[in-house]
Amino acid sequence: MNYFILTYGTYLLISIALTVWVAKVLFKNGRIFLVDIFHGNTNLADSVNKLLVVGFYLINVGYMSLALKESGSISDARVVIEVLSYKLGWIILILGGMHFLNLTIFFKLRSKAQQNRANA
Repeated sequence: MNYFILTYGTYLLISIALTVWVAKVLFKNGRIFLVDIFHGNTNLADSVNKLLVVGFYLINVGYMSLALKESGSISDARVVIEVLSYKLGWIILILGGMHFLNLTIFFKLRSKAQQNRANA
């Protein structure tokens, strides 16, 4: 059995599934913040939301591609699990970091928009 192919296939399948799931959650729930930030301008909010999702995909797929290569030997199922846990752990940490970065940016923009409304 070729453990490299098994490892790469599993890694890509899980990483892509996680990335798509997180992107959908961010897209759906981020829209509310963006509409508020842009004072109800739903066209602008939707456009920015789509651009954010594209950037999210580019960063994550880029990292997945860079992290795909495994230079060590994969001789049995135990090593497959160890390699997958390491690679998927980094993907999950990056997705979580990007999620919190998005939240931080949204909250700062929203606070600024609310402050501008109060001053107007």
